[in-house]
Amino acid sequence: MRAVRIDAHGGPEVLTVREIAAPEPESGLESKSEPESGPGAGEVLVRTVASSLNPVDWKTRAWGVGPALPATLGWDLAGIVVASSAPRFAVGDRVIAMSAQLATGLGTWAELVRLPARLLAHAPTTLTLAEAATLPLAGTTAVQALAALRLESRTRLLVTGAAGAVGGLAVQLARQAGVSVDGLVSRPEHVEVVREFGASTVTRSAAELPPGAYDAVLDTAGVDVSRALADGGSYISVADAPLPDVPGAAKNYVQESAEDLTELAGLVDAGRLKVRVAAHYPFTEVRAAHERFEAGGLPGKVVLLF
Repeated sequence: MRAVRIDAHGGPEVLTVREIAAPEPESGLESKSEPESGPGAGEVLVRTVASSLNPVDWKTRAWGVGPALPATLGWDLAGIVVASSAPRFAVGDRVIAMSAQLATGLGTWAELVRLPARLLAHAPTTLTLAEAATLPLAGTTAVQALAALRLESRTRLLVTGAAGAVGGLAVQLARQAGVSVDGLVSRPEHVEVVREFGASTVTRSAAELPPGAYDAVLDTAGVDVSRALADGGSYISVADAPLPDVPGAAKNYVQESAEDLTELAGLVDAGRLKVRVAAHYPFTEVRAAHERFEAGGLPGKVVLLF
């Protein structure tokens, strides 16, 4: 099978598409699901249909971080089950998953991916798999970061990078929870996009934010907006930038969670959560996809098609 690999860290030129050995089926991995020790037991072999690019992908490629090389990149997965030893998944099921490639080395940019069943959820029925591939990492990050903020209906929340993949989903999720949400964006063309997500006010300059106005801040862009946080407010960042000097400010690191993926899929199918795709690339053109992604300014995610 073919996979997207790196042998060294650097620019997009280090990305290669090459033949590697297909995953060996585990003992008991059958073409039909068979119960083992519990509802999440076993492994699932997935034929990849699509994945998407996330900041962690180019940072892993460029920054000299992550597991030993050579490595297969990719965190997001949308595809079709071709073999399973888990009772929740049968051959032909459409599934999504997030694999923490940076920590485990188990990347998803391959034509076949074998994952523990505990990482998988059934894909939203109302999306194509190319659309569903945008959901796992960004959506899980948004769900977990909002949970860390412990929002209440009276909370006034500011989301920075509100037009980005994580920020856009976070705005929608917070509005679904009854929270008043404002957004900070960097480009004028993103203002209306974030308003459509449900933000009450969308600002383009951190200096224009009202001081002390927000009970909670979710920073997805690495922007210091601590001036806008009320005393005793909550400040969570999922960005790489240092935290501001605010009491209780914390980083939130995403964790693999099939439960969060299932929740997200349900919201999508209920028409309460929208995903955005800006561009599609065949995975054989992964270098061009990285170049476009890193240029920034896209109104949605970059999807790799397998």
